[in-house]
Amino acid sequence: MGTLAACSKPSDQEAQGTIAKIKEQGKVIAGVKYDLNLFGLKDPSTGQVQGLDIDIAKAIAKKVLGDENAIELKEVTSKTRIPMLKNGEIDMIVATMTITEERKQEIDFSDVYFTAGQSLLVPANSPITSVKDLTKASKVLTAKGSTSTKNVREAAPDAQVLEFENYAEAFTALKAGQGDALTTDNALLFGMAKQDPNFKVLDETFTEEPYGIGIRKGDTEFVNLVNETLKELKENGQYDAIYEKWIGKKPTK
Repeated sequence: MGTLAACSKPSDQEAQGTIAKIKEQGKVIAGVKYDLNLFGLKDPSTGQVQGLDIDIAKAIAKKVLGDENAIELKEVTSKTRIPMLKNGEIDMIVATMTITEERKQEIDFSDVYFTAGQSLLVPANSPITSVKDLTKASKVLTAKGSTSTKNVREAAPDAQVLEFENYAEAFTALKAGQGDALTTDNALLFGMAKQDPNFKVLDETFTEEPYGIGIRKGDTEFVNLVNETLKELKENGQYDAIYEKWIGKKPTK
């Protein structure tokens, strides 16, 4: 019996529970992006990481420890974030992570805190107000190998799609007048529009990507605390203030 119990027992990290671990170490260790403007971006001159994800992570630290600065921000990428959570290097993932059924097999998620979706970035004076306005004369720019290509071809089958090595190159081409619109996840487009006010992101999205906070599998106590925090932020107006601070407008209800 003893051997069986030992074999099936979760790691000490999981057995302890995230809240107890956080209180013991005196800080929340949050896995965040360092390279995504408006969500998690490290300023090389100051070393500070700032963005919407960071403000949400700090609110959770305040909820658990009473101090929003009782937090350590660790860089994660799309590839490393789940393994780092599972092995206990970080306590939660706040890194523009879409909630998917596949990921739910490995980790738990909070409620949705940001609904992203594929959209269009167009010149500020563009007549394009919807993906439905794209015709066979329209040139839409995107990055090679992205799901954006497939999605825009489904949403606007007549449009010409031009692919570039990355979104930075695609944005340069848009600014040079080589296309009518650029398409990807609106979370990325907001960052581009912030860099250049001659462009705007359409309100419309034609795919849905709900972002959630990643939490170790089975840690219901921490999931509940995070959800309670998100609910409080939305009820007291703090969420709207954080959203507007980074995205530049109030969230659509």
